[in-house]
Amino acid sequence: TPTPVIDADHNILLLLGGFPPNEEAWGPDVAAKAAKEMEAAAKEIYAGPRWRHKAGLDGPTPCCGSHAAKHVGVAMGGGQRYPQNLAHAARNLLIFARLFGAKSLQRIAGWTNVLFMAFAPDLHEYSRAMYTALCNWDRHQERAKHILRNFPERYLVFTTATYNFGPVTITLPHIDFGNLAWGWCAVTALGNFNPSRGGHLVLWDLKLIIRFPPGSTILLPSAILRHSNLNIGPNETRFSFAQFTPAGIF
Repeated sequence: TPTPVIDADHNILLLLGGFPPNEEAWGPDVAAKAAKEMEAAAKEIYAGPRWRHKAGLDGPTPCCGSHAAKHVGVAMGGGQRYPQNLAHAARNLLIFARLFGAKSLQRIAGWTNVLFMAFAPDLHEYSRAMYTALCNWDRHQERAKHILRNFPERYLVFTTATYNFGPVTITLPHIDFGNLAWGWCAVTALGNFNPSRGGHLVLWDLKLIIRFPPGSTILLPSAILRHSNLNIGPNETRFSFAQFTPAGIF
């Protein structure tokens, strides 16, 4: 059951979205299949065994941890002169297209969109209208490449996604300072781990530790709340799929 977290002024600060009600097959039909899709993609992108050893080879990244990750979609900042899709090798773009076309990930995106629209309708409409206006503006620009949405429009108000390929996705305490301060970021946990023993979401400023089972989604203002994840057990895997919009887009 979706559960909002309310602040002292009775505003919804974040949303524990969980799973769709009465969807008993959400685990095997959606969460498990999405995890398999991400694992298969990671093995292609990181050349098989290198994926599992990426943490030891590359060391920790500044904000998130030592897991493998790729950002896909529209961004603004870092030297870009206008909003545009992030650059990737052609081979990887085909892999991302397959992921975004997977029914399991489209169902996750659809559920996320429903949660966003139901619990933060004004923010949802603000984000939707901005993205629509951006795409309409971009369509009339004279350039070789135009903005491509990650998902079909009916599933999507976020411009950008991050595939946290793991295989042990454990983030360090951080804030996503590049995101819109009052905006929401949606995170879906995936993988094969015991959610009662690990993988919890830690919200440091609120002093909350939240159980975060595979297949569930949480929406939070990640630009203002310091957050991280607890470790998982040996031989377990954890991926996550995050959707957000960089502040520079607005």
